[in-house]
Amino acid sequence: MYGKAFAPEYQGELTTLSVNSSLTDVLTAGTAQLRAAERAGAPGEAARSGLAVAEAHRRLGQVAEADRAWKASYRAAREAGDTSAMAWALWSGGTLARQRGALPLARRLLRLAADSGERAGDVVVRGYSLAGLAETGRIQGDYEAVTALHEQLLAEARRRGEARHTVWALEGIAQIHRNTGSYDSAYAMFEEAAGIAAAAEDRRGHAWALRGLADIVSVRDGDTERALGLLAEAEASCRAMNLLGALAYNHKMRGNVLYRAGRYAESRELYARALEEFDGMDEPRGRALARLGLVKSLARLGREPAETAADLDVLAETLDRIGLRHGRESVRRAREELGLTPTPPPAPAGNRTEESR
Repeated sequence: MYGKAFAPEYQGELTTLSVNSSLTDVLTAGTAQLRAAERAGAPGEAARSGLAVAEAHRRLGQVAEADRAWKASYRAAREAGDTSAMAWALWSGGTLARQRGALPLARRLLRLAADSGERAGDVVVRGYSLAGLAETGRIQGDYEAVTALHEQLLAEARRRGEARHTVWALEGIAQIHRNTGSYDSAYAMFEEAAGIAAAAEDRRGHAWALRGLADIVSVRDGDTERALGLLAEAEASCRAMNLLGALAYNHKMRGNVLYRAGRYAESRELYARALEEFDGMDEPRGRALARLGLVKSLARLGREPAETAADLDVLAETLDRIGLRHGRESVRRAREELGLTPTPPPAPAGNRTEESR
């Protein structure tokens, strides 16, 4: 049996905040409590309230502010000698690094967070940090390396009856199954995650589960209208909580659903919208994936093949630079789907023909 979802990143005097609190409300309350702690000379409370400030900024896509906030939280925790609070600040910094596409830095900070949490005896921050490492590997496409860690974390979360983490782990494993073509098992896991999240009143987890279900319904069943309905339901939660990152990914998925249905003009508009949203929060992975969808939609609407091929060349390099192992495969499939041949690499200088000079 699972209890009501809670937000362990809201700490100190902010534990009364709900997992479903609007991020603007979290930022207002967290900033006020942080200033009060600083005036009182209470670095421990400053570290804890500063964590909520950092997370609110991050989820609102305010990258520079989030970066300053998690570092300030870490410094305050170190001053207070609070190893657990230091671990939480490192977790926040690692999560921000992953969001920004700095995957090696994300792994380093999250590993430090997990180790610090273990030393402090804080099983929650240790679990969140290991989950962050697993998610980083999954995003990179390193499924073999992180599937066991996802399953370990799922078992731990089930044993503790922690709904929010159970939902996260189910969604992560489901995404791996979806990406490797096991649509039925992926659907079952997303469905279980949605049920647990709804019962635990975890609107964020529920929105991500609905997004996963919409993807499966679209790609497996070809049921465009049901998929769009699921995404509309998820969007309502994203808007209520100001989950800007989740909203951008929702719009990108809506573009995917419309593209699969051959509704290319509509998909172009959704991809362009998602691209603008990812640009606003400096989210390079989402930006690259939305750009890929936009390039494909424009090609279907009659864009010159040479322009499409040039954009795909740039996207292949971008996805490589971010560290997404499946990025080149995504571009290769796009070329194949659109009937384009890869752009050949430039000939070595000594072997160039006269025509190529």
